[in-house]
Amino acid sequence: MIYSKTTSNGTVSDVCGRVEQASLDNKFGVLGRHNLREKMQEKGVAFDRDCIVLEVCNPHVASQALGVHMGVSTLLPCRISVYQEKQGSQTVHVSTMKPCALLGLMTMPGLDTFASEVEAALVKIIDEACEG
Repeated sequence: MIYSKTTSNGTVSDVCGRVEQASLDNKFGVLGRHNLREKMQEKGVAFDRDCIVLEVCNPHVASQALGVHMGVSTLLPCRISVYQEKQGSQTVHVSTMKPCALLGLMTMPGLDTFASEVEAALVKIIDEACEG
């Protein structure tokens, strides 16, 4: 259900930059960037680990999928999380939910091709970012 890789090559911020570049290289735009530690602290919740959630989307594929079933909008944009399991760890994790698994939980026929295409791209983005 979740695709995840790890890297010891850089900080969470460094790896986020590589995810953003790999997203662009694979025709995905970065629509948003959420720093969970900052957001939690703004709400008065103690959270000491680095975790950035990037929202990415390929607008052409999204438009085609939305043309088949508007319910797919609940899955957009795709999210890629870049985080440390433990504060101070030298290992950075990069994870995403697999679109094929998500669609398997819903009744939205006709979206398998789109899910497979997006899943392959997300895996490639994460692999490229973790190699850097």
